[in-house]
Amino acid sequence: MPRLDSLRRRLIGTPLPTSAHHEERYSNAEALAILSSDALSSVAYATQEIVLVLGMGGATALVYTLPITGLIVALMLIVASSYRQTIKAYPQGGGSYRVSQQNLGQGAGLVAGASLSIDYVLTVAVSVAAGIAALTSYVPALDPERVPLCLLAVLLVMLANLRGVSSSARLLSLPTYLFMAAVVTLLVAGAIKTGLGQLPPLPAAEQQRLLAAAHQGSQGLQAIGPLLLMRAFSSGCAALTGIEAISDSVAAFRPLEWRNARRVLVVMVLMLALMFSGISALASQSGLVVEDNGPTLLYQLGERIFGDGPLLFVLQLATLLILLLAANTAYADFPRLAAFLAQDGFLPRQLCSLGDRLVFSNGIFALSGLAGLLLVLVDGSVSRLIPLYAVGVFISFTLSQSGMVMHWWKLRERGWHAKALVNGVGAGITAVVGVVLLVSKFTQGAWVVVLAIPLLVVMYRRIRSHYDRVARRLRLASDVRLHLPSSPPPGGGLPTVVLVGQLHRGSYEALCFARSVASDLVAVHVDLIGDRAEGLREQWRLQLPDVPLEVLPSPYRSLVDPVADFVKRFEQAHHKDRQAFCMVVLPVFVTRHRWENLLHNQSTIRLRRALRERGTRVVTTVGFYL
Repeated sequence: MPRLDSLRRRLIGTPLPTSAHHEERYSNAEALAILSSDALSSVAYATQEIVLVLGMGGATALVYTLPITGLIVALMLIVASSYRQTIKAYPQGGGSYRVSQQNLGQGAGLVAGASLSIDYVLTVAVSVAAGIAALTSYVPALDPERVPLCLLAVLLVMLANLRGVSSSARLLSLPTYLFMAAVVTLLVAGAIKTGLGQLPPLPAAEQQRLLAAAHQGSQGLQAIGPLLLMRAFSSGCAALTGIEAISDSVAAFRPLEWRNARRVLVVMVLMLALMFSGISALASQSGLVVEDNGPTLLYQLGERIFGDGPLLFVLQLATLLILLLAANTAYADFPRLAAFLAQDGFLPRQLCSLGDRLVFSNGIFALSGLAGLLLVLVDGSVSRLIPLYAVGVFISFTLSQSGMVMHWWKLRERGWHAKALVNGVGAGITAVVGVVLLVSKFTQGAWVVVLAIPLLVVMYRRIRSHYDRVARRLRLASDVRLHLPSSPPPGGGLPTVVLVGQLHRGSYEALCFARSVASDLVAVHVDLIGDRAEGLREQWRLQLPDVPLEVLPSPYRSLVDPVADFVKRFEQAHHKDRQAFCMVVLPVFVTRHRWENLLHNQSTIRLRRALRERGTRVVTTVGFYL
């Protein structure tokens, strides 16, 4: 155990006190790097996916690259305008889950939460897979190791996020700005070369030959029609994923939070529109084509514009880094969304807990595990992930903007009509686009998302039902004095410590047992949050005034260390001779089904092990059957 603790400290750093939470905020420059990395990095594959799908229609279909890009950029601006209003209306974080739940009801909130959860997992998988594709384009010999490299990348990003906001901000800012500079340099150099006639388009015959070779053995070239264009548009809509990230994380900005968040959103969308449009324009002018798991479109552009020199290396390195780190947007938002769902009882309560570095560590672990599993299942292929992508986020877009319309209608403050109109237009357009995405991608894999969302909602409700049943079982009248059994006669019993999280039926039964065998009884509560112990003290004074209650502060949110230290002092105070014993009583829940154990902290196991390692000889549990 000491060796594991030492390794953990080296990897993620020493624990931070809860009092430092307010210091763990983003500056605007850091927020642009961290919260915008998903959206900005999508330019590395959004145009490529448009060209890849249009290539199924032959060289003549590639002329639709720019019109489709224009539609997506217009949609991008509409969605961003809608989210600017959400940011100010919800300065503590206007994620789709909260907005939908508060304005459209619990069912809509859960659908939004499920959609976003799926999208965040896909964000990590797509970003990592695209980053490794950039690496293997530059170093083709690494292609057979694509999946192990993807898993290694997920591990590195997970460790960076476990270190906390400030550490990850410093780590992630440089690659984002390096990528932006590299792409802008590419666009400027490409525009200059095009103007000088030094960037001739690929001949149509060569385009057709490459496309025929790329689609050989598959369905072959297809006719240009509405379905093909819809599929190309749907694939390009991957550029919009990540726009909602800033509205989800308003509380992570420095004051004045909503104003800084809106500024960063504007800069992000303008940069995204510029880079996405520029890459599409260069790709269309050059007539480049791409194939699945072949050299990326961005690499081909860099090779033609920069040549095989240091600038191409910088472009690929920056692309690799930002695509790997674009997953950080999901790491910033998924744990927070999971914590919201857990606070409302729809996910395990452990997801609410802050880790050593003031981040939701359990949410980070869950996201990493799910993304890693998905990467293994699709063999690290970007093109196999893209059909799953963006469907969920457009569902959440629509629900969030519809919720904002209801928000303005309920408030009816001055100028609410204009605000509701902006969000209403956003809701209508994203709904139409969501249907287009669903229809065009359904057979390519979108059916998986359609199936997964209701399954997740059912799971959320099952978990909430369990917690509601537990709450009913544990409920005690809060306004009556509780009576305990008589203590043993003088000279009998053991000095006893009872750990108490809350005063409910489970802890009351543990106290009843302890009172029946204890010569000296004390209850111990660990204040993990720092501001919620006073309510327990008041309830204790009213209901159990005869049992002393010790509240132990825990500035580093540790349950084990404060209890172990208190028990050591208690044992020293009551130690008479070698034959004298002290006892520690730990209340524990006994669930009906094994899977329900996952919904409760297993802290009793860790605490019992730690106490025995430190020499406590009598540790007993009192089970409460749920």
